[in-house]
Amino acid sequence: MGGIGAVLALVDSGSPLRGPFTLFFLLAAPAAAIAAALRGLDLFGRAVAAVAGAVVVNMLVTQGMLAVHRWSVRGGIVAVTAISALILLLVLVRRLRGRTTQRRTD
Repeated sequence: MGGIGAVLALVDSGSPLRGPFTLFFLLAAPAAAIAAALRGLDLFGRAVAAVAGAVVVNMLVTQGMLAVHRWSVRGGIVAVTAISALILLLVLVRRLRGRTTQRRTD
C-alpha cells in the first residue's frame, strides 16, 4: 500500500487514494527501517520508537527542503525513500559484519 502511494505521488495521479497511501508510505518506510535497526527492544518499545523516528525523519526532510527553498512533494518522497533505504542498508551491513566476525572467532 505504501509503495502504491509513493508511485501515485511520483506520477502526480489524480486518484483519491493518493493522499492516504502516500501518508502511509511516509510513515511506514522510515518506521520499518528504524524498527529493523532496533531489534533489541521489545515489540511495543520498538513500535513506539520506530513511529517517533519516522515522524522525526519526515520533519527533518521537510525542514531541510523548506530551508533551501526546494520544497516539492516528489522531492520529499524521494528524500524519505533515500534515507529509509540508507538506514536499511546500514542495518544489513552491520548484521553481515556481525556474522562474519562470529564465524572467524569460531
